[in-house]
This record gives sequence, C-alpha cells and structure tokens, in this order.
Amino acid sequence: MTTSQRKTSSVPSTSRSRARTKKTIQPNTISRIPIVEVYPQLLDGSSPVKGTVNEAFPVSATIFREGHDMFAAAAVLLNEAGKIVQTAPMQNIAPGLFRFEGWLTPQTTGPHHFYIEAWSDPYATWLHNAEIKVPAGIDIPLVFAEAEELFKRALKAAPVRSPERATIREALTVISKKRALPEVKLAAARAPEVQEALAKYPVKELISQSAHYPVFVDRERALVGSWYEIFPRSIGAKKDPETGEWTSGTLRTAAADLDRIAGMGFDVVYLTPIHPIGTSNRKGRNNTLTALPGDPGSPYAIGSAEGGHDAIDPTLGTFDDFDAFVARAHELGLEVALDIALQCSPDHPWVTEHPNWFTTRVDGTIAFAENPPKKYQDIYPLNFDNDPEGIYQEIKRILELWVSHGVTLFRVDNPHTKPVAFWQRILAEFREKHPEVIFLAEAFTNPPMMQTLGTVGFQQSYTYFAWRNERQEIEEYFHEVSHESAHRLRPAFWPTTHDILTPYMQRGGISAFAIRAILAATGSPTWGIYNGYELVENIARPGAEEQIDNEKYEYKPRDYAGAKHNGIATLLTLLNSIRNKHTALQRLRNLTINPTSNDKIVSFTKIARPEETPDGQMDAVIVVVNLDPYASREATVYLDLSPFGISPRWDNGPVLQVTDEMSGETYLWNHTPYVRLDPHGQVAHIFSVKVVN
Repeated sequence: MTTSQRKTSSVPSTSRSRARTKKTIQPNTISRIPIVEVYPQLLDGSSPVKGTVNEAFPVSATIFREGHDMFAAAAVLLNEAGKIVQTAPMQNIAPGLFRFEGWLTPQTTGPHHFYIEAWSDPYATWLHNAEIKVPAGIDIPLVFAEAEELFKRALKAAPVRSPERATIREALTVISKKRALPEVKLAAARAPEVQEALAKYPVKELISQSAHYPVFVDRERALVGSWYEIFPRSIGAKKDPETGEWTSGTLRTAAADLDRIAGMGFDVVYLTPIHPIGTSNRKGRNNTLTALPGDPGSPYAIGSAEGGHDAIDPTLGTFDDFDAFVARAHELGLEVALDIALQCSPDHPWVTEHPNWFTTRVDGTIAFAENPPKKYQDIYPLNFDNDPEGIYQEIKRILELWVSHGVTLFRVDNPHTKPVAFWQRILAEFREKHPEVIFLAEAFTNPPMMQTLGTVGFQQSYTYFAWRNERQEIEEYFHEVSHESAHRLRPAFWPTTHDILTPYMQRGGISAFAIRAILAATGSPTWGIYNGYELVENIARPGAEEQIDNEKYEYKPRDYAGAKHNGIATLLTLLNSIRNKHTALQRLRNLTINPTSNDKIVSFTKIARPEETPDGQMDAVIVVVNLDPYASREATVYLDLSPFGISPRWDNGPVLQVTDEMSGETYLWNHTPYVRLDPHGQVAHIFSVKVVN
C-alpha cells in the first residue's frame, strides 16, 4: 500500500462525506421595516451587556424603509419574566445615515432583555403631506377625510379616560366639521398637545421587531464605588526597638482603622490576601530572593502547613476575627472586598493533594510563575487544563466560603493568566446564585483580553488610567471607557496601587497626587486609593514602577497624622463628598469632552439624566483640571453645550451658572470661559451647573 493510499484509508468514509458537504450560513430574515446593526450586544447577542440599576444606557440601530412614508421606533426593556418595564422612543441622531437611538433605565436587578420595535407612522406621514397640500390647496377634502379616519383609529389606541384620548377627540371634533376652514382643521390636527398624545399612543402599521438581546442588571455598587486598599498585617504592626523583631498587625487592629477610612467617605475596604504565606523560596524586602528572619513574605505566595485559600494566616487572627472585621465595616457603611489570587506557594496543601493541578517540567519539577524576564520563585501557577473540573469546583467552594463570611466583592489577581472559558463559567454561576457579588479584574494586559474578561462577566476592571497623563490621551481614553466599551467593561480608576507607581507620580510631588486623585474620582464612577496615598509615598524601587520598601514584602505601619500638612487626606474626603452629592459623577456613559486652548488643561462634562437621579432633575458637573504639577496654566474652555440642549450665545452672554464644589465660588459662564489653575493652590475646578434662562 502506498503512502497516499494509507492516508486516504485513514479517513472514515462518513468524515469524507461531511468534508465534501458545503456549509452555508442562512441570513436572518429582514423585518418589514429593516432594523439592522443593533447596539449594544456581545458575542452575537449570546452574552448579556452590562446594565446597572438607575443607570441609563443607549440602544441604537440603523432603521429605514422603502419609499417616503414616515416611520418611528422605540427601544423596549423586558424583565426576567418577559414583562415590558420600559418603552423609550428613539430619535434619529444621524439623519443621513438613519441611525436611531433611545435610552433605557433599568429599575431592578437581574436578567433583562431589550428589543427594538419599528412601525410605519401614518400620522407623521399624513401630517407631512398635509402641511404641503393644504397651503397649496391640493386634495383638501381627501386630506381631511384621511385625517378623520386616522384620528378615529387613534381614539382606539389611547386608553379610555386618559387625557390623551380627550385631546385626540377634541381634535377629531374640529377635523370633522364640514364648514371649518382647512387651516383651522390643520392647526387642530398638528397642535403640540395632539402630537404629544399621538407620540405616547401612536397608531402603528407594519410593526417590526428586532431580535431580543440580553442585559444583566447589577446592583449599583457594580458601577459606583470608592475603594480603599489595605494590607491588614501592616495596620498595628510593631517593631521591637531592641531586638528588631516585628509583631504583625491583625484583623482586630485593622478593624480599629475602619473609622478613619469611613471618615474619608470610602465605601469599600479592600484587603490584600489574608491567607497563610509559604516559607519555601520566601521573598525578602524589595523582592530579594533571600528572606531574612522575620520577613513576612509576599501575601500572594499563598499556602503553608496552616492551610491555603480557605484559611486565614494565624498571625492575622481567626475567622471570628474576620467576622468581627466585616461586622464593623458594615456598621460604618463599608463593604468588604477580598483579593483572590489563584496561585500557590510550594507549601500550599494543593501541591501535595493535587499535584496534577500544576505544570511539571521535563526534569520533574513544578514550574514557577514566569513573565520573562520576571520570575516568581515563590509561586506555582495552576494549570487549568489539568483536571479543569476539579479546579473549578475547588475555586467555587473557596469563593462561596468567603461570601458566607460577608465578602461581597472580589479583586481577582491576574485573571488574564487563566482561561477565559473558566471565568465565563464561574461568573455566570455566581451571577445566578450570588448576584450581589462583584468581581473586579486586575488585568493590566492587552485590550482584547481586558475587554473579553468584561464580556464574560467581570463587573469591573482595572484600566490603563494610571498611564494616561497628557491631555489628548486622557480625552481619548475617557471617551473610550465611557462610550465605546461601557456595555462590556466598567472601569475602575486607581492613581497608584501596591504594584504601580508611574514616573508622573514619582516626580510630581503633592500636586501630582492631587491631580490624579481628582481625575480618578471624577472620570470614573468607581475609583480606588492604595493606603499611604495620603502620605504621598512616591519613592520608587530602582528600575521598577513600584514603591521602594514595598508593602508586598514587609510590614509598613503608617502614622497618618503626618498626612495633615499636605492636604491629600482632606482632598480625598472632599472628593468622596462631591461624588456622593452628584449622580452625574456616579454614571459612566455620560461624559462629554470640552476642548481647551492649553494642552495642559483638560475639561469634561458629566450629566445625569432626570430618570437617573433621586429627585428626577438633571444633574450636571463640569470638571477642569491642570495636568501640570509644576506650573500654573491658563486656558479658554470651549464648552460643548449639546448635552444641555442649548446653543452657544455668540453675543458672549452667560449660558451657565457654575459653582465650584471645591472652593464654593460661583461664576456666570458663557460658551468660552477663561480658567487659570495653580498646582500649588487650586489645581482644578469641579463645578455644579445650572442653565441660565
């Protein structure tokens, strides 16, 4: 038998038959009034887009029809039971492209769907034609005969005893009068109150619907939060002045610091890992490979003889101590977030109980975590392709254990180094069984991975915010996260973390810390501060973008009394107070960039729609920030007034009354106001806004 014969015979005949079968993709049927390019949707409509209670989100589509007859469209929101909970009219936002948009605002959590409905609008068609024919004296009897028939149909569409029905009946009475002048009949048919009534209860023909698209609506904390990060072991840690030996802080001493954290207005306290730490290959200070006696090691090297991810390091306390910490946090209005790092020290119980959960090298050793040239000698990564079901069930058990002890948020360390399919499965299960639990992805990686992690269920994500420092890149990034990716990724802005200290922060001093805090707190509904920010800890470890004497490898107790002189703690408190006051700063999809004449001054507007605010009134904030931590800057701000629904006053008259929430001063602004900001005095404006009549 020849080689070619052997190759042919190795393929079953049924496989060869299937291989010859031509596969075709059947197109979706176009509805009578075409509705195409529907937004938002994820994974071809199979994965839910992100929604939040009381947060409006846009729904858009390209909608058109043949001929010249008018049509209308609406976005429709349904709850889990399939009941319509909101219908929002859609407006043509790009007339030449027939792009329609409407805004939906969910009121309850859980699974929802939306679809778009379009219909032929006989009233709009009639009115368009009548406004041409009546002045020209064309087909007058026929025009109003059609109107009479149309308004009788409209009466049937409007609810009995509704004011709209009465309005339509009054118009019909005038239209039906034989001797009434055509101009009078037309005026009655197109009166504003008539148009409003027929917009609310339209006469519909050729009704068309899009497919249904899923939305999962989370509680508000998934969108809005002020996080404060701590290493519990540092709070209350003490060094013996004679022996140099350290006594670790505990969960009890950390609980004593919660009043200070809550007093600054934070609502989430985030704990780095609190599990037992391995001793094998333990890292020393500043990531050295040899730990000295007393060095506590990295809390990310999880696991020892005392236990693994389901245990608490004995030096920190017990589960009773943890429960007491959570209870105190809740008393102060704080939720508790816990760091979940799915990796192990060589001493983790999993290493002996489940050695197949790791990657074994050719020489028989277990592979350490690596990100060449970086090597993490104290950590073994899990291999999710070895016993994926066993790993899945164990991680689910661990997460549910911590949820049972009051954890409602998880900061997930390096989720991009684990299979996306794993996250899709476990996040879907938690979304169903524990919908109150929120997962924050710490994934500083390529955009497709970050976006896809959001797509498969992470409620929040760290971002590239820390590295966006110049005006143009800030403007572009703020627009991206608020408009282009908001349906799949909710950003969390952190100026620094225990891993990140950018050159801007290293060099800019107190002003840089103030600038970045203001941008983080106003640019994103969720922002976070790593403790020590109040002390302007800005000395980097040589060759790294992280702090020297890093808290990951040592105890780092702090005296926050020293923070009073630089004003940062006061600023953080003020920022959280302003955020709590303004719904506009608690929403994501509402940011508009205002160009400026100085590339060191950035400005943007955030507006909450009436349906998003507690009092049903529009809430608006304008932010202006000097990006230069060294020098005063001045600029003209070219306000984009379109979000306010007003046109510029070219006579330079005032259009807005703005009150600075930072200084208390009030100004009248035209469409091109002048600003001057000093990094050593007032580095920014955060204005509440009223439209001048």
